[in-house]
Amino acid sequence: MSRFVENAVKLMKAAESAVEAGNSPTDMAILISSQGGIRMVANSTWPLESLQAYHGSQMAYRVSQQNQKVRVDGREAGRTVTFESEDPKTAARLILGGYPTYSFLPAAR
Repeated sequence: MSRFVENAVKLMKAAESAVEAGNSPTDMAILISSQGGIRMVANSTWPLESLQAYHGSQMAYRVSQQNQKVRVDGREAGRTVTFESEDPKTAARLILGGYPTYSFLPAAR
């Protein structure tokens, strides 16, 4: 696996862990220079490609979260990567085989 994709996977795991622990990650751009320097930019409205060009970064990632879904977008040269977690309801449906589950309660008297 390339360092570019490996970084995206690590960022995704970290963001998902934060959400699972009850935290809401800030939308964050992570820019990595060719020498390995890291610059983090919070809540930027710039497109990721523009941030990457402006700062002269070799790799650029954006971590964002909406509701319970986490997303990581990455760019390096001509390559892009996107990871997005499933929302909890969809994940539960996949885990349970896609079928609704029912609970039976005792009849009210």
